[in-house]
Amino acid sequence: MSTQAVEPRHARLPLAVAAAIAGAWAFAIAAQATGQGSALHHDALLGQGPPLWVALALSLATWQAMTAAMMLPSSVPLVRLFARASAGQPQPGAALTAFLGGYALVWTGFAVLAFLADVAVHAVIDAAPSLHEYEWVIGGSMLAIAGAFQLTPLKAACLRECRHPAAFLLRFYERGAAGGFRVGARHGLFCVGCCWGLMLVMFAVGVANLVWMAVFTLLMVYEKTRPVGARTVRATGIALLGAASVVLGWSAYSAGALG
Repeated sequence: MSTQAVEPRHARLPLAVAAAIAGAWAFAIAAQATGQGSALHHDALLGQGPPLWVALALSLATWQAMTAAMMLPSSVPLVRLFARASAGQPQPGAALTAFLGGYALVWTGFAVLAFLADVAVHAVIDAAPSLHEYEWVIGGSMLAIAGAFQLTPLKAACLRECRHPAAFLLRFYERGAAGGFRVGARHGLFCVGCCWGLMLVMFAVGVANLVWMAVFTLLMVYEKTRPVGARTVRATGIALLGAASVVLGWSAYSAGALG
């Protein structure tokens, strides 16, 4: 594929993608405004909610909205270029749909793993009621994990792939719906590799917290699209580790675990 095929200045964001992002944020705003967001949180669904398969389905539906609201904006440059590169295909719409489907499928797989891990944690806590006093360890540990990952070479490597969409397409572009699906899934893997720690924190927070959704969305967009975005990665990691220390330390002190 030629360099002209992925020239950014001619690339426009497909209307359906812009509508998906706007619709996802509208859903999040409505969830908070009506108080339904807390009912869709995975803790509520597992604690006293519907059967497990229904809870998983509701959790995944909510996760699709979070992915569209938070991750799609950071992938807009690549989506625009892919749409431009695919415009000359016999079925460009099918290629773009498959691309987005592959991307969404990878993030859905991450959500399934996060949900099942949360099921296991709930099972352990329910089996030992005394552990309810230490649930704060989970939140603090998620912050620590996310912060530590920000400082890893894997984060840096995946971020490099995500920050150069034209180079990515020149390496991996394929024609057709099947090819589009593979390109989208590959991008999704790099995207998960880049942002899974931050999204793990949002999985814990839930869709109804608009402030944190906005903060993390802006952070990921800046990391992945701005020329100096990579410079914020280390600062974010240190900030998350600091927050984890405060949460774990203060909670342990309040619980008497520190004497």
